[in-house]
Amino acid sequence: MRKEQMKNSLLLLLTAFIWGVAFVAQSVGGEAVGCFTFNGVRSLIGAIVLIPVIFFLDGQKKKELGEEKFLEQKGDKKTLILGGICCGVMLCIASNFQQFGISFTTVGKAGFITAMYILIVPVFGLFMKKKVGAKVWIGVVLATIGLYMLCMTSESFSLSKGDFLVLICALFFSLHILIIDYFSPRVDGVRMSCIQFFVCGVISTAIAFVTESPSLHSILSGWLPILYAGVLSCGVAYTLQIVGQKNMDPTVASLILSLESVFSVLAGWVILNQTLSGREILGCILMFLAIILAQLPEKQKNPLFFRKN
Repeated sequence: MRKEQMKNSLLLLLTAFIWGVAFVAQSVGGEAVGCFTFNGVRSLIGAIVLIPVIFFLDGQKKKELGEEKFLEQKGDKKTLILGGICCGVMLCIASNFQQFGISFTTVGKAGFITAMYILIVPVFGLFMKKKVGAKVWIGVVLATIGLYMLCMTSESFSLSKGDFLVLICALFFSLHILIIDYFSPRVDGVRMSCIQFFVCGVISTAIAFVTESPSLHSILSGWLPILYAGVLSCGVAYTLQIVGQKNMDPTVASLILSLESVFSVLAGWVILNQTLSGREILGCILMFLAIILAQLPEKQKNPLFFRKN
């Protein structure tokens, strides 16, 4: 179990890295096309990319397990479809609120507010009659302080229209994480990821044709950021999230995923030659410490996992 937790933690860390770098693609792509068009196209690309991956993985599993055991492990189709639809709807709402919110607020404030799901996830967990260990709560507090130091460079904090939209986005991303936590042990993660992208893509594209004026020319003008967001941020990263969250404490998972804010700052430093202040460096350090603390084993046999009453 400990080895599996370490592997899943690394998968979630890679997810956070891809998402962190994707902030650049999201910002540039949003200038070329409308919010719903951007999310619709990127989601459909992500779904299409996963189709050959599913066939490849199925072929590998059939060789390893045989036809009968492979069919047994595929799980219930109704549960798979339900999980994919629920995840897709939540992802659609969260990603579009985020895209709109970024248009009306600074990237730093958007990054900080979005990552507030690290507080919202365990709070929602309490309503689901789940307990969280003390070390995880300390990690959440440390990560929140780190995020504030990393993203909030001004002394004052005010909630604008864009901030409020991003806050709603954080709420739905929290629900997205909890839904994945419920369905991922029951179904095939890659299949559920593919379904969620089709659902998100179809809904976003339908709204785009009603509220925006999507055109092939505008989509092609932003092809590079859209392709990155579709293939890597959607097809790869969200699938890694579903696979990585399997049998993981959702609060610990949300802490690791919140490192996307750290990676976005580091990407700006490396790619765009943007320097880091001492305050930002300290914020990064606090977040990394929070992740390590939250995953340290306790004396009990089941250290950091939610325990149902």
